[in-house]
Amino acid sequence: MKALHTHHRRVAHARELAEEACDIEINRLGEPVGKQDQFIAAFGGITCLTFHKDHQVTVQPLRVSRKTVFDLEDNLLLFFTGFNRAAGGILRDQDVRSQAREPDMLRNLDYVKALAYRSKEALETGNLARFGELMHEHWEHKKRRSDGISNPEIDKWYSQAMRNGAIGGKLVGAGGGGFLMFYAADRSRLRQTMAEAGLEEVRFRFDFEGTKVVLS
Repeated sequence: MKALHTHHRRVAHARELAEEACDIEINRLGEPVGKQDQFIAAFGGITCLTFHKDHQVTVQPLRVSRKTVFDLEDNLLLFFTGFNRAAGGILRDQDVRSQAREPDMLRNLDYVKALAYRSKEALETGNLARFGELMHEHWEHKKRRSDGISNPEIDKWYSQAMRNGAIGGKLVGAGGGGFLMFYAADRSRLRQTMAEAGLEEVRFRFDFEGTKVVLS
C-alpha cells in the first residue's frame, strides 16, 4: 500500500495504510485475521494496540526505557522451526468458535487479554524476567485454542529451550510452524541448544519507523 501511494505521488498516514490493508485482507478477501499485523507494520515501535468494539484501533507507544529496549533486543531470540504453515485454517477454526461464543474459547481469549495488560506493565516497569514468564503463560493458553497450533516437534524444542536458558517463549503468529521466540536468561546456552536441535537463529532489531519508502 505504501509503494502504491508513493507511485501515485500521494502521502498516506500510517493509520490510513493500516486501515486499507485491513479492508483488503479482512473485508474483501474474507481472511479470518485480526488487525494487529497491519497496524504494527504501519506504525512500528514497541506499541500497545487497543481494539474497540466499533472496530477502531487505538495506537499507543509503550513507555519503555532505552535500557529495556536494549535488553529486549539482546535477550529475545528468534529461531526458524523449518515448518512453513498457512495460518488461515487455524485462524478460521478459532474465529468460528469465537463467533459461536464457545465458553472455553471465550474464557481463553479473556485470559489472554488480561495477560496483555500484565505484559504491558512488565515492559513499562522494566521487569523483563516477568515478561518472559508471561510469554510462557501465554503460550500454554494459546495452545489450548486449537489442536493445530503446536505439534510434537515444536513441543520438544520448546521444552529443550526451557531447560536450557529460556525463561519463556511462544510460537510467533497463528501457530503450526514459523518461528519460535524466547526470552533468554542464558543466551549462549539457549543458542547452543537450538543449534544442536537444528534450528536456525534469525537475528533482528526493533523498527521504530513503521512502513517507509526505502527507494523512489
